Amino acid sequence: QVQVAESGGGLVQAGDSLRLSCAVSGRSLHGYVMGWFRQTPGKEREFVAAIFWSGANTFYGDFVEGRFTISKDTAKRTVYLQMNSLKATDTGLYFCASGRDSNIPNPRGYTSWGLGTQVTVSS
Repeated sequence: QVQVAESGGGLVQAGDSLRLSCAVSGRSLHGYVMGWFRQTPGKEREFVAAIFWSGANTFYGDFVEGRFTISKDTAKRTVYLQMNSLKATDTGLYFCASGRDSNIPNPRGYTSWGLGTQVTVSS
């Protein structure tokens, strides 16, 4: 089993930056993909970014447009999401997740989820 826990959310102004962290514990992550998703009330969970634990490939949702960067520190077993040039539309509950499915943007392919960290961007 893999456990994940997010941190780093907060209230910021439009144009500001935030870095979210996802602490990972449990079994070996070889072959796993780590993803970030976000959700707002009444909407489906939306793919933000993903990275292979054992490789360098990264993936982003279309709305990111170069503003976010996903990275990892395997020694610390932590995944990061650096978010720059934040917009009010980036407001939401951000989740970290782990999985082994090849359909990376699909939340159904992820088996372990954290409780989320709230990001609120004021305009």
